[in-house]
Amino acid sequence: MNTSLITGLHHVTSMASAPQKNVDFYAGILGLRLLKKTINFDAPDIYHLYYGDESGTPGSLMTFFPFNGISAGRQGKGQAVSTTFSIPVQSVEYWVRRLEQFEVRHKEPQERFGEVVIYFEDYDGLGLELIANDDDDREAFTYGHIPKEHSIRGFYSIELWEDTYEKTESVLVNQLNHQFIKESGSRRRYAPLNAKPGQIIDIVWAPENRYGVGGSGTVHHIAFDTPSLETQLEVREKIHQIGLSPTPVIDRQYFDAIYFREPGGVLFEVSTNKPKGFMTDEEFAHLGTHLMLPSWLEGRRTYIEKLLEPITLNPEKYASTY
Repeated sequence: MNTSLITGLHHVTSMASAPQKNVDFYAGILGLRLLKKTINFDAPDIYHLYYGDESGTPGSLMTFFPFNGISAGRQGKGQAVSTTFSIPVQSVEYWVRRLEQFEVRHKEPQERFGEVVIYFEDYDGLGLELIANDDDDREAFTYGHIPKEHSIRGFYSIELWEDTYEKTESVLVNQLNHQFIKESGSRRRYAPLNAKPGQIIDIVWAPENRYGVGGSGTVHHIAFDTPSLETQLEVREKIHQIGLSPTPVIDRQYFDAIYFREPGGVLFEVSTNKPKGFMTDEEFAHLGTHLMLPSWLEGRRTYIEKLLEPITLNPEKYASTY
């Protein structure tokens, strides 16, 4: 078996209610770079906003479909319930104070697998976490309003809520080359070989939990990173062989994707970056500054722009006061 079929997480895509509040939270409060301002290719009256590290490295990418008027969702089984970011160990106090400064709903730091975890929620109630660790050597990004030594490095892990773990575990281990790492109570951890932050999946299995309902404040899908089109097609064939009906490869402008639902109901994607990635249609220094449309929608730009609420990037409004 090709042990490099999956190299970790690629991105997480969630639903949100208001575009400007989404930018304020993720670029302002969390300090992620707004990398791309485009539209949902399947619904061009809705933004697709991408956040991450400075260049949009797989494993750092948080993306959103934000639009006003969407119903609130409910987190529960069959969903990715918490998206977890990686911070340095010495940054715990900084982030607790920052969440307090901007009145972000959060819990007191707790311990999990020997590491400090801070649970919090965005404006729509989306479950998020910060995990402090010394294992992350990825380069930090900052607009300048958050000290670089405290900046988020990218994802740490994703938490799936399931009725039971066995069938989802089988897909992770046998089709997506993860391995079981450890467990604590009803939490089981999986990752590719020699995993680092940004490559970890936790399954929390709790039959008594309610099933989730899609809407704002919930994850739409999680995407795994694969090195090439060849490995992507290999994964697709492995998924097809167990009857999970993967989609054909779909062009998403900055990467190619296949989709399927794992047995517990979570929508999985397997993505491979195109050669230029987010620099396909914007220069590195100007990422996220203009509305970018795929070539097949460029002729409708004026119409599409009228459908979208204007958004602005104002990270300086979210400078720490300490």
